[in-house]
Amino acid sequence: MAIPPQPMPEQEASVRAHNMNEVALGYSAEQAMKEASRCLACPGKPCMAGCPVAIDIPGFLAKAASGDFRGALETIRKTSLLPAVCGRVCPQEKQCQKSCTVGKMLKDVDKAVAIGRVERFVADWARSNGSEPEVVPAAPTGKKVAVIGSGPASITCAADCAKAGHEVTVFEAFHKCGGVLVYGIPEFRLPKAIVAHEIEGLKKLGVKIEPNFVVGRTRKLGDFLEKDGFDAVFVGTGAGLPKFMGIEGENLTGVFSANEYLTRANLMKAYDEGHADTPFWHGRRVAVLGGGNVAMDASRMALRLGAEKVYLVYRRSETEMPARKEEVHHAKEEGVEFLMLQNAKRVIGDADGKVCGLECLKYELGEPDASGRRSPVAIAGSEFVLDVDTVVVAVGNASNPLVPMTTEGLETNKRGNIVADPETCMTSIPGVFAGGDIVLGAATVILAMGEGRRAASGINRYLSRADA
Repeated sequence: MAIPPQPMPEQEASVRAHNMNEVALGYSAEQAMKEASRCLACPGKPCMAGCPVAIDIPGFLAKAASGDFRGALETIRKTSLLPAVCGRVCPQEKQCQKSCTVGKMLKDVDKAVAIGRVERFVADWARSNGSEPEVVPAAPTGKKVAVIGSGPASITCAADCAKAGHEVTVFEAFHKCGGVLVYGIPEFRLPKAIVAHEIEGLKKLGVKIEPNFVVGRTRKLGDFLEKDGFDAVFVGTGAGLPKFMGIEGENLTGVFSANEYLTRANLMKAYDEGHADTPFWHGRRVAVLGGGNVAMDASRMALRLGAEKVYLVYRRSETEMPARKEEVHHAKEEGVEFLMLQNAKRVIGDADGKVCGLECLKYELGEPDASGRRSPVAIAGSEFVLDVDTVVVAVGNASNPLVPMTTEGLETNKRGNIVADPETCMTSIPGVFAGGDIVLGAATVILAMGEGRRAASGINRYLSRADA
């Protein structure tokens, strides 16, 4: 309890706001050992209950504290395929660290053991030192599994199925694999070289990758089972359908969904203008609508793309904001101006149909709604206009509709999510499984990974019964 929490080294805010390099620089070996030694090794392991993939957290921290970083990674990899990713982007303060006894004793979750930071360190250390544990798949089963999409749920499902000895092929619509890890999360939070390294790990397990393959267009889902000889299919196509606000002016030039804005910047490298795979709209004054992690990513990306002014417009107060505390802090440090208790009413266009302003309305908080957060109530007559030339809408995403729309007999709920058995992840079509955001709606990387692991277990049991 006397050991202080180890701060994360970071780039200076004034510098990092103008480059794409990773903001958090990572622990040194000494810092990682010291932070890991803060763990009390509680017999009940409450931290594990908050981890969707049930990593043996006290086990890996004990090894890290002793300097056995390879052993720490071996412990993590028993249940988690992506420690370098999860150590960076998982909301540990709402999961494993929320239940940490140290944080509870100090009455501050920010003083809990920094589990994610140590996890990130051991993964980075092993990658840099060529010391990653080798995974040997089981003997070939003769079974073929198709995995649709290559986000966190799909990567996890593909790896677990390959480890079980099945022949696995991943079909990805984009030209690069990784799903939201490559098109959604910015380079400054998650370097793409790390994602590429994890994909190479899949290939070493024997997983085949088919990019530029749009299931529902290039090939129908049913064809994998009926014509192509696959014994099971996993659908992990995510929540890639952007939501809009339905306000006047959303069709003007200069209005973007956060999906498009971030995909052009991350996957197609709009920030590297001389080598980019896409043209890009360089906004001078940008308004980002929303209060989640995607809104933080979009607003911070706008700065790095050269915006002189970036506003974050959110209709509740900062207390109700769903974004990670760390991301909010970083955005503020970098110069994003937060406009709380305000919301867009209409986008204003000029004679050429381009954005020239955003009319907003002020709000106050009323009674709590179904989510437990206080409801925003508009203040009549409080309209005002922001001088902007770009608006990025980051108010959420719905499940990708293409596979359900083109697959007869695949049951979905009223939100368009695929309905899957909570234990096996089997859908209404025998042999077709689903998990991740296409089932849950937009969620976290680690929750999607947990779904992928559960689905792989369901697939393995299904294929075992097929042999019986």
